Amino acid sequence: MNGLAEAIGSFALTRWVSRKSRPDFERWQAAALRSFLERDLARAPFYRHARARLADLPVTDKAMLMDSFEAFNIHGVTASAAWSALAGDGRIGALTVGASTGTSGNRGLFVISEAEKYRWLGAILAKAAPDLIWRGMRVAVILPQNTGLYDSARKSRLIKLGFFDLTLGPESWRVDLEDFDPTVIIAPPKMLRHFAVAGFRLAPRRVFSAAETLDPVDRPVIEKSFRLPLEQIYMATEGLFAVTCRQGGLHLAEDSVFFEFEPAGDGLVTPLVTAFRRRTQIMARYRMNDLVRLSEGPCRCGSPLRCVDEVVGRMDDAFRVGSAAGQILLTPDILRNAVLKADRRIDDFRLVQTAPDAIELRLTPDLADEAASAAHQAVGALLAARRATAMVNLVRVPLPLETGRKLRRVECRLGAAP
Repeated sequence: MNGLAEAIGSFALTRWVSRKSRPDFERWQAAALRSFLERDLARAPFYRHARARLADLPVTDKAMLMDSFEAFNIHGVTASAAWSALAGDGRIGALTVGASTGTSGNRGLFVISEAEKYRWLGAILAKAAPDLIWRGMRVAVILPQNTGLYDSARKSRLIKLGFFDLTLGPESWRVDLEDFDPTVIIAPPKMLRHFAVAGFRLAPRRVFSAAETLDPVDRPVIEKSFRLPLEQIYMATEGLFAVTCRQGGLHLAEDSVFFEFEPAGDGLVTPLVTAFRRRTQIMARYRMNDLVRLSEGPCRCGSPLRCVDEVVGRMDDAFRVGSAAGQILLTPDILRNAVLKADRRIDDFRLVQTAPDAIELRLTPDLADEAASAAHQAVGALLAARRATAMVNLVRVPLPLETGRKLRRVECRLGAAP
């Protein structure tokens, strides 16, 4: 397998497809999806007797995948074997195993081939930094865990990659990061904000938010510090789903994933994804747990790929509260906006549903009392407008940087939705 050839081929394909008109792109995508369904789908035991027609396939999810992991990959790798490999070097023969960080407490597994790693590298470079690749890049990746996905980047002469372990805390690698002098930074928004507030000596050419929901309150702080527009990489265990273009549009990776959308209320949708360029682990009609808001029109950059206005959060973190009309759903964006719009001085908070009828609003002790009171009243007013029976308790506590878990400003702690 020639890794460089795979990466270059993927880079070229990604760039070529992005120049098509929407009708031409949809014809190309339909042909690619049809080829996947006819050629690759039945190689996984779960789909061995399935019809090669997308609408006839069952909707799958993380629980189903993890219960029968060996049935969804063509090599019969079991979940136990994958976890064992992760405890070592993350390899099973020529395959690479990885896992999510488990935002909702449930870690997901993936397994990919060497060829797929290089295709992923080519695709993400074509989307995120096609103008920088030929100049050579120093890419700093700040995430909770390393993954074999980045091995392909380390083997490229055009890319120098530095991984900085988020769980060790920035104080353990600040000097190394500053000495690395990255031209590209990929990190969770809470970490990018910390770099800004703590005065890290960094001068990248491109900054990407990844691995966590980007809240509106963080963007201006990060952009002012780096004097750059903040871009996004929307990626999960299940694959690469969207990358920001140079015009600021967050484009879905429709050149490798076919998206279906289930309405979730309030103009939001939950994606069902079919990854038609993956061959090792088959992902077909896989229900994501994310809530997204789709853009109404095309991006001014001219790409045929649809855009997402916002990745709002996870369905797990929507609040489910009682009301006079029965249980109602409050999505993370509505709850977050209620707090942030209450007073401009609020730049951090936690809103946690701790019981079916109890919500806790956490604000820092140094926030002005009138700002805290305004936020408390705003959340209460939102609940009252929806005739909800839950009560909001205001708590004044420090909100330190947490590197051992993903930041979830809005969090439901009731367990899985029924």
